[in-house]
Amino acid sequence: MAFASGVTVAVALGIGVVTTANAGQSQNADLAEFYGQELDWKQCEEPEPWPPSEQPDDGIIIDPWKGQWKHMECATAIVPVDYENPEDGRLRIEVSRIKAKDSEKRQGVLLFNPGGPGGGGLSMPLPVRDTELAESFDLIGFDPRGVGRSSGLFCERIDDPRPDTTRPTDEQFAAYTQYAKEREAACERGGGGIRPFINTANTARDMDVIRAALDEKKINYVGYSYGTYLGAVYGSLFPEGLNRSVLDSSIHPDWLWREQGLQQSVGVRFNVEEWATWVGERDGTFGLGTSKDEVLATTEALTEKLADESVPLDRERPEDWPFYWPREFDGDEMDIFLAQTTQQRPVWDVVAEVVGELRTAAEDGTALSKDTSDSVGRLLSEQGIGKIDPGVYDTVTCEADWPSDPETYYEDMRRYREQYPYHDRNGSGVIGAAPTNCTFRGFTPPEPLVSLERDGYPAGIVIQGDGDPATQYAGGPEMADTLGNHLISVRDSGGHGHYGSNPCVTERVDDYLINGVLPPSRSECAAEPRPSVPADDAPDAPADAGAQERSDVSKDARVREASANRSIWQVPARM
Repeated sequence: MAFASGVTVAVALGIGVVTTANAGQSQNADLAEFYGQELDWKQCEEPEPWPPSEQPDDGIIIDPWKGQWKHMECATAIVPVDYENPEDGRLRIEVSRIKAKDSEKRQGVLLFNPGGPGGGGLSMPLPVRDTELAESFDLIGFDPRGVGRSSGLFCERIDDPRPDTTRPTDEQFAAYTQYAKEREAACERGGGGIRPFINTANTARDMDVIRAALDEKKINYVGYSYGTYLGAVYGSLFPEGLNRSVLDSSIHPDWLWREQGLQQSVGVRFNVEEWATWVGERDGTFGLGTSKDEVLATTEALTEKLADESVPLDRERPEDWPFYWPREFDGDEMDIFLAQTTQQRPVWDVVAEVVGELRTAAEDGTALSKDTSDSVGRLLSEQGIGKIDPGVYDTVTCEADWPSDPETYYEDMRRYREQYPYHDRNGSGVIGAAPTNCTFRGFTPPEPLVSLERDGYPAGIVIQGDGDPATQYAGGPEMADTLGNHLISVRDSGGHGHYGSNPCVTERVDDYLINGVLPPSRSECAAEPRPSVPADDAPDAPADAGAQERSDVSKDARVREASANRSIWQVPARM
């Protein structure tokens, strides 16, 4: 994918056959050509591979659905850049479809969005095509404006002067401000012409154009993370166009957008403390302390020691491993490790064992064993992000106002450096409190944020897990109350995104989407269980009955087992 600089407004050369179908549903006669267009469906093309020059340093970019695109149709919808002035330019929106398998059971279309802002949803019908949903709905994905195969929005690439540490000093704070200013300037140079119009409200309007182009009166909708807010905005703007809706791992409607970033760090800390409490109850097994505070003191002392002298891994990243692979374990890596791994309850025992071996290795000056190195690499794995810079996240999050004084951020950074140092690579920790490009926003939003309400469409479902590090649990009840939706709480979760991975949630949501049966207004589902390691004070359990069983199974194998076959969004092992 070549880097594109300058204004990236894409003007379509043709929009297929334009009719007047559904044009009467548009709110503005000037939008009739957009609402009346017909989509020209063709078999989806496989994505072109990323060239070596655009691959990240610590991973490779892969298409997890390689070979699967042939199962979908794709088409291009044309939308205005500015819905208030539709003559001022056009954008392409790429749409995908898998038709319902049973025409007699068909209940319309089901539109998906993965979140972001800036996530591409074109491939989302693929993992659902063999589920019961595929019998009843045309499965619809799309890349929102600015994303993927739709008209792109990019920021020019710049150097990042921010220190590579999870706990910067006061003297290093200025580098975060410098980067925020330069990032905003780079985004203005890369796509300034359309940036004011890349926002949630316009993406929701694009969804309504897609609805009309599909010749549907209503859509059904499943949105994850930021997609929950997008779905709520769509229902607020177009209540007559929305039927059933599922909002999984919801944005808090009152935290747009700076508070949402601050709360991510709070959510990450919650999981670390939950893990430390569990480990403290099992000091006889793990030997890291007898309480939450003692375990945290142990990890903090280890972090300080690793900051002075790192512990190497026993092996380099395998050539065929497409994800991030740490080369050594230092203090920053310790903060990252705890942030990411404590979210996953089933592997808490492995996390504790890794910390114990790290402490020994740091004291003895040795490397981590091969098994532990493998498990660390797998636990910390994440898909690489390309070197070119998509600009949608940096633009949509600027649709709300941010404080403009850097000192406001520095004050929070000092507090977060002490209280929330754990960093999960998604913007938590001190980065969650630092200035962003929106601090120095170079454009004025053309409209205020949409006031959320549910007035005229059926009650939907909000799903929220406690311990969710990306969207704090409080966002779910608040979104459910705001919209009068039903809430499914996933207890002891630590996860983000539950429909399709949690059997209890999936069963209830399928019953709602397919049969129209809502769960109780407030209900709960259990997450995957914690490891079966007895607490020190458990009756008749002075010794860990499962210790021998765990020692017979490698850490890496236990991590792989914990993450296997849990989600419909996993890539199938077939073509």
